[in-house]
Formats: sequence, C-alpha cells, structure tokens
Amino acid sequence: MASVGLLYVGAVLLINGLMLLGIVPGKSAAMLNFFVGGMQVIFPTVILIQAAGDPAVTFAAAGLYLFGFTYLYVGLVQVTGVGPEGLGWFSLFVAVSAVVIGTLQFTMTADPVFGVIWYLWAVLWLLFFLVLALGRETLTRTTGWFAALGGQLTATLPAFFLLTGNYVSNASTATAMAVAGAAILAVSFYLGRRRVVDTASPEPGSAAALT
Repeated sequence: MASVGLLYVGAVLLINGLMLLGIVPGKSAAMLNFFVGGMQVIFPTVILIQAAGDPAVTFAAAGLYLFGFTYLYVGLVQVTGVGPEGLGWFSLFVAVSAVVIGTLQFTMTADPVFGVIWYLWAVLWLLFFLVLALGRETLTRTTGWFAALGGQLTATLPAFFLLTGNYVSNASTATAMAVAGAAILAVSFYLGRRRVVDTASPEPGSAAALT
C-alpha cells in the first residue's frame, strides 16, 4: 500500500515542480495535490489500524502523513489564494523530521537507500521553506527543478522497484542514490540560475505567484 502511494508522490512532485517553474497553473495542480494528499492520509491511517501496535509498522506509516498534509496544504493554498507562508514553515518541520527519519533508516530499520532518500527529501522541503516562508524567490526555479527531477529519483523509481519485488538496499545502492541525488541537485541549481528573471513580474511559484 505504501509503495503505491510512493508512486503517486513522484507524480505530484513532478506537477508541483512544473507549477513552480510556471508551466502548470496553480489551480490545475491543486487537483492532483488533493488526490495524492488524501491518499497519503488514508493509506497510513489504514496501515496504523492494521499495525496492532507494531512499532516498525507504526514508524513506517508515521512519515507518510508529512507528505499527505503537505499536498493537502498545497491544494488549499492554490484554491483559496491564502498566502503560502504557513506552508513554508510547515515545510521546515517536515525537513527536520525527514532528517530524523532518514537517520533512523540507517540505525533502526537498516535501509540505507531510504535513509538517503529521506535526506534528499529534507533538502527539497528545506528549499520549499526558503522559497515560501522566507521569500527567497531566486531559489524558486531551482526548487521547481529539484522537485520535478528529484521526485522521480526518490519516489517514482523506488516505487517501481518495490512494486516489482526488485528493491535492494545496501551500501552500494545507497551510494548510487546519494550520487544521483547530488547530481540532480547540482543540475537543478544550474537550470534554476540559467534564466534571467524579469524583475517586473513575480517569479513563477513564488509567494506572489502562488496567491
């Protein structure tokens, strides 16, 4: 169930990245955020009900709510037109939580690949915080590229491996994930700084463009 949800996390990160790049309108992106956000709240709730108090299952389900609430919040921002600052500060909470969960993937569940993935998600949500809460609009396109490209590496790809029974987590695959993630982050910064922004119009996906 969690693997199915992970696949659609890749989809919504792609759409949200394109929204930040000014390619997909906010209200158009809102629908998928509601669908995936609802899924990422319903699925972990079902998992917790079935967990019967199992700490490992409870831990695995708990992190999914961070995604669900994020995407529902994004959808509400787009539909209602409220400012994104609250979403930005919530993103900081998600980023810190992702660092903790990533560390526990190494120490508690012995899953180094998802340890790296959670660290990469922490970087992405930190970028969301900088753009939406602190108004660092020069990072908007970088964040958009990292969401769109990084989401495929950290969500879509591992989801397909999990769904097909081919997922392997060891030091080698974790290192490959870390190298690929760092490369995508570097490419995102490069692409984000290529375009000369017209200061007379709001940056795509910025606080001004999101409201």
